Amino acid sequence: VLIQQVPFRGLSFPFCFLSFDFFSFSFYCTTSISCSVSSLPLSLTVKFVNCGQGGLVQFECSNPSDFRIEADGVVYALRPFTVSTLRAVPLVIVARDETNQQQWQTQVRLTPPIALPALSQGLQEIWFPSRQTDSSSVGQLKRMKRDWVIPPINVPENSRGEFPQDLVRIRSDNDKNRSLRYSVTGPGADQPPTGIFIIHPISGELSVMKPLDREHISNFHLRAHAVDLNGNQVESPIDIVINVIDMNDNRPEFIHQIWNGTIPEGSKPGTFVMTVTSVDKDDPKTANGMLRYKIVSQNPESPTSNMFTINNKTGGIITVAAGLDREKVPQYTLIIQATDMEGNPMYGLSNTATAVIKVTDINDNPPEFTAETFFGEVPENRVNVIVANLTVTDKDQPNTPAWNTVYKITGGDPTGRFSVPTDPTTNEGLVTVVKPIDYEISRTYVLTVVAVNEVSLARGIHSPRQSTATVSIRVIDVNESPNFEPNPKLIKLEEGMQPESALTTFTAQDPDRFMQQTIRYTRLSDPANWLRIDPNTGHITTIAVLDRESPYVKDNMYSATFLASDSGIPPASGTGTLQIFLLDINDNAPHVYPQETEMCEKPEPNGFNITALDGDLSPNAGPFAFELANRPSDIQRNWTITRLSGDFAQLSLKIGFLESGIYEIPIIITDSGNLPMSNTSYLRVKVCQCDHNGDCTDQQHIVAAGLGTGAIIAILLCIIILLILVLLFVVWMKRRDKERQAKQLLIDPEDDVRDNILKYDEEGGGEEDQDYDLSQLQQPDTIEPDAIKPVGIRRMDERPLHPEPQYPIRSAAPHPGDIGDFINEGLKAADNDPTAPPYDSLLVFDYEGSGSTAGSLSSLNSSSSGGDQDYDYLNDWGPRFRKLADMYGGSDD
Repeated sequence: VLIQQVPFRGLSFPFCFLSFDFFSFSFYCTTSISCSVSSLPLSLTVKFVNCGQGGLVQFECSNPSDFRIEADGVVYALRPFTVSTLRAVPLVIVARDETNQQQWQTQVRLTPPIALPALSQGLQEIWFPSRQTDSSSVGQLKRMKRDWVIPPINVPENSRGEFPQDLVRIRSDNDKNRSLRYSVTGPGADQPPTGIFIIHPISGELSVMKPLDREHISNFHLRAHAVDLNGNQVESPIDIVINVIDMNDNRPEFIHQIWNGTIPEGSKPGTFVMTVTSVDKDDPKTANGMLRYKIVSQNPESPTSNMFTINNKTGGIITVAAGLDREKVPQYTLIIQATDMEGNPMYGLSNTATAVIKVTDINDNPPEFTAETFFGEVPENRVNVIVANLTVTDKDQPNTPAWNTVYKITGGDPTGRFSVPTDPTTNEGLVTVVKPIDYEISRTYVLTVVAVNEVSLARGIHSPRQSTATVSIRVIDVNESPNFEPNPKLIKLEEGMQPESALTTFTAQDPDRFMQQTIRYTRLSDPANWLRIDPNTGHITTIAVLDRESPYVKDNMYSATFLASDSGIPPASGTGTLQIFLLDINDNAPHVYPQETEMCEKPEPNGFNITALDGDLSPNAGPFAFELANRPSDIQRNWTITRLSGDFAQLSLKIGFLESGIYEIPIIITDSGNLPMSNTSYLRVKVCQCDHNGDCTDQQHIVAAGLGTGAIIAILLCIIILLILVLLFVVWMKRRDKERQAKQLLIDPEDDVRDNILKYDEEGGGEEDQDYDLSQLQQPDTIEPDAIKPVGIRRMDERPLHPEPQYPIRSAAPHPGDIGDFINEGLKAADNDPTAPPYDSLLVFDYEGSGSTAGSLSSLNSSSSGGDQDYDYLNDWGPRFRKLADMYGGSDD
């Protein structure tokens, strides 16, 4: 396949002659190669395969005056050649191995190009590889039955030419004999993005339809096809690569528009600051994408206009001059420009960004006091008081370790009475008193204070004289409180000292030596009210007997507090404590311990141990002597005491049995003091009945608790009376319930006397009343039938004294009425109630009916003996019998 390339319209070349890469060939050891050239300068590439020998190969040309071969094997024609002179120019290429000096050579035969059919407008043609060997002319290039590698077609992007724009013409040898149709396939043709490339089906001219964008698609891979009119493939498809040639159509773009960097002040030239980066969408392998950086401007231009420089290829910014001072210029602003075409200002495209460089602080400025001397004053004896404020100036960045100031006292305070902390907000030094100052010792202080930073100064920077200042402090005299010396004051005395005895003199000293003042004394605290102090002299005397055994004495020590007040304005006072250590004397008699104990009537064992307690201390206490008193006489008869040690003795029962009760045994105890003291104390022994475990029974425990027999009897009587009252209250409540029920069954007792008789079941008082026929009270007609009350059924609480009487049969009442039904229902309820009181009148008398065959009870009023009987006792029976008392016991009125 012969490929002829021609320049595209609109392109220019900076050379005098046009040169084209026609061939690329290889030779093995020794090979002869022939190629065709035109009259234009030639360039071809020689590839050498050294048969696996290795080593560096150097090429040499036999005609160096007409041809030049490079180290990569490219041969260039140094002048134009004509057809007549091609055969007269022999060309031999020699390859020499520099390692072992072995060499190979090949001969290049130069022939005129093969005659080609006429091409329209010189358009490059691409021929399909022939399927047969073509030997039409001797000495011409032979096309073998193999696929050729078609060189790529270069198309510039963003072309403004007319469209469609022809690229190449695809030809087949078979179109000489028959008509063929050409087509292309692939992305850009019949695949997305479609419509970019088209081919004329008859002429085979391949054209581009629109401008191309390399940044979108950098190359296209197409396949060319040749078929006959029947659609049969006459040639094997060939691959066509179309490269989009880059044009400089994109400006550089910075990754960030504003770049921030820092550099410490005082940095040396050559110190790296930061790197700025820009990108270009054009081909980075061409000048279109090769960027160069430069600094356009610097603001401010201090101390010089060129404080920084930038690496034009990498974008790294470094310092090039000294003099960075944050206190003068805290920040620099640089305008950085990036230009493609390797920075060519005429053809390259540019863009800019801003670089902000902050100068960071270092401690290159020491703190300096605003004055050489500071003044202050403080009252004496005051602590935690600010005396003076020390102010400094520091040019470093505020609120940083290089600005924060630390104050140190270097002189004038040997006892450490002052300190100078730093105010974190204002950075001032606060001169503070930390220990009390005595005006009588020193009236003024002159301090030397040095100010430094939290971090050390930078190298080469020294503290100036202004970093040291003097602080003059005046002490103010105040009225101080009198001081007791010593405080507390301890004295030792024997207890029992009588009133008005002199103890000691307790005085105070006034520290105000430069003030004429008097001191007066008063008693502030005297718990037992034993002491008195003279207000002028401080002389202390007793006003009561000092007793070591007093509850106000703790561990033999008694404390009293006194107040000393001066006559200053305002007056000041101080307190002092007097401690009196009281020595013991034998002023307390011993007594028995324990004072109470228990034992059984038949004790086993029959003795128990006792000891003695003495308020005094040794040797005025134990050992003790124990003995029983002579009175009463039964003490010596029933008891005996035996000394076990100096502090303990055993009290034993001589007899085997002792009746229950409380016994008080007098025991005489004598201590061992100088002039010993004796005392008769009583031991209370409770004798009780014990169970089999030896414990007192419950009753005896009550006795042991202090209750006598009379008290126990009284308690029992109270309990019995309380139970009787409760029982009476229950009976009374029962009777009230019973009366309430009777009211519902009977008529008002004020209107019917019989109600009272029936309600209280008055059946007579003796045999003289037994002749009264009770059947007269019952209506014969209203006898209850057997169906209502079966024969033989009786209440368990009915009186069983006589057999049940046989009443005459009465005719049934035609209309007993509602009252009769009510009474019958009550009767049935009473019969079935086992808790009802005995002798219920309803069970005995029954309902009497509306009429009665018996005579009137008013005949009682005509009794001959009724006037002689006293019926006043009926008034005591209740309101229901008062009517009878009025009727029978009243006067003729």
